[in-house]
Amino acid sequence: MAQVKLADQGSLLLVDKPEGPSSHAVIAEIRRELPKGTKVGHAGTLDPFAGGLLLVLIGRATRAQRFFMELPKTYETVARLGWTSTTGDPEGELTHTGRVPPDPPDLPTGVIRQRPPAYSAIKVGGKRAYALARAGEEVEIPEREVRVDRFEQIWRRGEEAKFLIECSSGTYVRSLIADLGDAYCLSLRRLAVGPFRVEDAGTELPLGDALAKVLPTVEVDEPTAARIGHGQRVRLPGAPSGHAVCLDPAGQAVAVVEVVDGTARPRVGFRS
Repeated sequence: MAQVKLADQGSLLLVDKPEGPSSHAVIAEIRRELPKGTKVGHAGTLDPFAGGLLLVLIGRATRAQRFFMELPKTYETVARLGWTSTTGDPEGELTHTGRVPPDPPDLPTGVIRQRPPAYSAIKVGGKRAYALARAGEEVEIPEREVRVDRFEQIWRRGEEAKFLIECSSGTYVRSLIADLGDAYCLSLRRLAVGPFRVEDAGTELPLGDALAKVLPTVEVDEPTAARIGHGQRVRLPGAPSGHAVCLDPAGQAVAVVEVVDGTARPRVGFRS
C-alpha cells in the first residue's frame, strides 16, 4: 500500500485493489496508517471478487466525493458463457445451461435501461439489497437509465469471452453481461475512473490537483480566497458557468463553487 503523505490538506490516493478483499477492508487498512480521526472515503467501491482502480479520498477530499463518484468508468471483464449465476459472479449459485450468446453478440451502447442485480449494495427499504437477498427475501429493484459508451468483445475462447466496457457511473457490468443471455462475470477489473488510470496506482494527488482533473479551475488571490473560504459569494468575471474549483496562490483547493453569470457561490469548502 502506498504511503499517505498529504492527508492534512486532503488528497486522492489511487489504489489497485486486488481480488479478494472488500473495498472497505482496503480503506480500513489505509485508515490505520493515518492519524486517529482522519476521514477516509471512496469514490465507488468494487465487489470483493473484482480488482482494479479504487479512488480513496483522504481528509478534506471526502467533502468532494460526489464530483469523483459521478465520473465514467472503464472495465474489462471475462465472462463465462453458457452458465448463469444467482449473483452474476463466481460467488453465486452456478448453473450450466449450454445456451451460449452468438459470436459476436449484440452489444448495446448508448442510453439503456438496466435493472441492478439483487446482490448489490443498493438500499431497499433502508436495507442493502444483497443482505435481503442472502436472507432469502425476494428483492425487486427498479430499472434505471445508464449510459454505455463502449461495449466491445476483445476475444472469445470456448466458453469464455473478454469484453471492454466504458460506461457511466452507476452501471452494473454484471447486469450487462447477464443480459447477453446465459453468461456471468468470471472476473472483473476496473481500468479507469474518469481521467485516473490503474497504471498510476500508488500515486497520491493533492486535493487541488485531483479536482483540477475533473473540474474547471479558477485561480484567485488570497483576499478572494479568504472570502470564499468564509462562504461568501464573489464575482469571478470570465469564469465558466457551472461548477469549478477555486485555487489559492499556493495552488491549494479553497472550495468548489457554482458560477452563474460570473458570480460564484461556494458549495463545498476545504479551508476549515
